Amino acid sequence: MSIFNQEPVLVTRYVRRMRGDSQPVLAEASDGLLYLVKYTNNLQDANLAFNESAGSELYRAFGLAVPAWKPLLLTDYFLDQSPACWIEGAEGPVRPNSGLCFGSRFLGGNGIRLLEIIPKTSFTRIRNHYSFCLAWMVDICARHVNNRQAIFLEGAQGALKAFFIDNGDLFGNAKSIEEEDFLTSRYFDSRIYHGVSSDHLRNLQRDSECADVDRLWKRMRALPDDWKTRSAVDGFAQCLERLSNARLRQDIVDTIASVCRWSDDPEQSGFQ
Repeated sequence: MSIFNQEPVLVTRYVRRMRGDSQPVLAEASDGLLYLVKYTNNLQDANLAFNESAGSELYRAFGLAVPAWKPLLLTDYFLDQSPACWIEGAEGPVRPNSGLCFGSRFLGGNGIRLLEIIPKTSFTRIRNHYSFCLAWMVDICARHVNNRQAIFLEGAQGALKAFFIDNGDLFGNAKSIEEEDFLTSRYFDSRIYHGVSSDHLRNLQRDSECADVDRLWKRMRALPDDWKTRSAVDGFAQCLERLSNARLRQDIVDTIASVCRWSDDPEQSGFQ
């Protein structure tokens, strides 16, 4: 049952529930680390485990910061002993499926300051500010059908590093409509795109070229078979095709550049 030449670690201790439609939980694994755990039989989307893992690998291929992830093993013994971690269904608790699930490393704890939302005055403290434009480019090509989510890790002298999270709605997800507005996948506070330098925007077309398609496919083939639904794999393949289309990427770059030049006042810019 090795994944990426590593044996999966076991989920050993339930800690608490986390926010989110997929009802993730925070749990400790047998490697002593904390993970955000998402179940394969979640009530949000049948493609969730694939989308989360493939999205993390895709983002990493473009040099974007994402939490490390692992397939985690849920045992029947753990689930039977931890009813607090069960899914809250409309008709009562639903027992998560045993077997492999998606686990994303929890970045907080041990005095680390982790911020979910920051004011506009703190945007200048983000060290990887430009990454929001590149992430938006990737999300558009990946048909992300939800706002881009990010958390901010505070370092020395108050510097912030954005980590991109929550990829469950990438690749159109299993329930999406055929067409989405390009604004759907932007970060919820559009002001974060203002102030990105013109040099960064000129580099966006270059940086949006897919890094290593062969490696990405190799990583996808190594995922558990029950994660690889037809719709999930097709959505991933279509994403890579869009990212390889230079004309399409240039059109997206031009649109993002226009957004970045707009006024901070949405009423004056017409940007809603």
